[in-house]
Amino acid sequence: MNLTHTSRPDAFVDSRDFARISRAIRYIDAHFREQPRLATIAAAARLSEFHFNRLFRRWAGVTPRQYLAFVTAHAAHRTLAGATSVLDAAYTLGLSGPGRLHDLLVTLDAVTPGQVKARGGGAHMSYGFSETPFGTALLASTARGLAHLAFVEPGGEAAALDELSARWPRARCSRDDSAAAELTQRVWGDADVGAGKAAALRLAVRGTNFQLKVWRALLELGSAGPTTYEALARAVGLEGGARAVGNAVGANPIAWLIPCHNVLRKDGSLGSYHWGAERKRAILAWNSLRGKPARDRLASSAIATSAAVIQPT
Repeated sequence: MNLTHTSRPDAFVDSRDFARISRAIRYIDAHFREQPRLATIAAAARLSEFHFNRLFRRWAGVTPRQYLAFVTAHAAHRTLAGATSVLDAAYTLGLSGPGRLHDLLVTLDAVTPGQVKARGGGAHMSYGFSETPFGTALLASTARGLAHLAFVEPGGEAAALDELSARWPRARCSRDDSAAAELTQRVWGDADVGAGKAAALRLAVRGTNFQLKVWRALLELGSAGPTTYEALARAVGLEGGARAVGNAVGANPIAWLIPCHNVLRKDGSLGSYHWGAERKRAILAWNSLRGKPARDRLASSAIATSAAVIQPT
């Protein structure tokens, strides 16, 4: 499997700017009680006030001061309510909406046992790098659907390709950054791709029976907003199995669309994330700022899961 990477500009905020935004979000979430000035937040992001204000608004759709007010208001809500639930605890971080996933019709399918055994042999895979609102991502698809979506740290392209190759070592691969960019635009862009207005976005994944079961439960629970490892364990019939569920969540091969970023610890804290805690915080903040409440979206969209079952890898 011969994979190469070259950089390619795209319409989203680039990886360096996203790193600055994630630092700013972390700073605001940690210091909102101090009500820091814009200059202070910009300094934390290592930018001038003017540049930072424009960049943050481009990414989030609101100004840094508006985001600060948003986080502060939710913290006040929790304090006044005396709430202890996960969702109310999450409000202190500005986490509420499910974001763009509910605009998409997503179908999760499993590769066949024969394809698992062949480890991609005979399959053609198109892969490419593209900018997203959360930095660079590596996307790879087969004829059956999107098989891989991973966020990539600056300088981490070779490691990301090695991970893809390890998952599909015998696949015939070709580089197509344009196709990756088109898919990225469909997932995160402004085009109206609501249910009934676009073909389903099919995910073709490989994993164990248990992993697949967890990923399907995650589509159903996590796509509606923040959930917990305990809730996922109950959904798959494994009461008390939060640790095993956490391992399956961490093995998720498709970021964002299988929304492992929406899984929080029981106390509402972020927990771990395969692609970094700062990115998880930024994703949740972005969803809150741009997304609608899940109950408003579910009426006009659906998430379908296939009945396919695969053998353990």
